[in-house]
Amino acid sequence: FSVSVTTRVPRPGEIDGVDYTFVTADQFQQLIDGGALLEWAQVHGNCYGTAAQTVQEQLANGRDVILEIDYQGAFQVQRKLPQAQLIFILPPSMHELHARIQGRGEDAPEKIELRMANAQTEVAQAGKFDFVIINDRFEAALADLHSILAAQRLRANAQRQRHAALFAAMHIN
Repeated sequence: FSVSVTTRVPRPGEIDGVDYTFVTADQFQQLIDGGALLEWAQVHGNCYGTAAQTVQEQLANGRDVILEIDYQGAFQVQRKLPQAQLIFILPPSMHELHARIQGRGEDAPEKIELRMANAQTEVAQAGKFDFVIINDRFEAALADLHSILAAQRLRANAQRQRHAALFAAMHIN
């Protein structure tokens, strides 16, 4: 997983550099202006983004990188990295999403209402993604994510890159 950069205030128990990299609005703007972000978006009144260098280093080392990001950022990533596969995590219902957000006990009622209003726009984007996982049970959703990752690693182009010597020795184009 990539660690996102955010202007949001840390929640209780969150660790800078582990859960998120917490920055000021001015620092975030400097990252945008310097081209340091692969993607960024303003979501629920805060800015979130992904450091481009970190992702590029992981990809160069042959690692899968999972970005937990808003749909706006996902579409930016897809434009910059066409090989990216977009996976939308969909709640089983809007009622359940509301219960989960409220159950965290971290947001004021007006913030919960903002998140729910934004969720309508967000879930409407699910059909534009390559895969959709319905997060009814966490264990099943995680298994679905692992299945997608495994299938992507087995695509011919991925195998060709990972096993270039074997493909060349067997004269496979």
